[in-house]
Amino acid sequence: MADDEFELYDLTVVVEAIEGTCTCSMAVGDCFYLRGGKLSLPEGKDFCVYALQATLPLLPAKQRRNHPADWMETDSRVTCPDPACRLIMRIDRSGERTLRHDDVSPIAWESIGETLP
Repeated sequence: MADDEFELYDLTVVVEAIEGTCTCSMAVGDCFYLRGGKLSLPEGKDFCVYALQATLPLLPAKQRRNHPADWMETDSRVTCPDPACRLIMRIDRSGERTLRHDDVSPIAWESIGETLP
């Protein structure tokens, strides 16, 4: 792997259970995908923005390989913030991709390469 390359996991976030009443018409099996920095949904589907926002802070860490003892490697469930809904989502690593620095940053790798350890 070149110095300017890094790996990220592709993620699939799936509704695993609904233990309450979901007012956003979510169903078990509903999902969204994260590939690199792009989020997508299956054709013709939608996803509750409140459930989505509960997952967002965790996704960059789940995209990366962490120490095996790090809780991000073992824990994968997130709940919707609506206590009446009790929707439970699971974050699955569904693939891996290699990205290059200059494809994801406006700062050229060559301009910072010499300053890195």
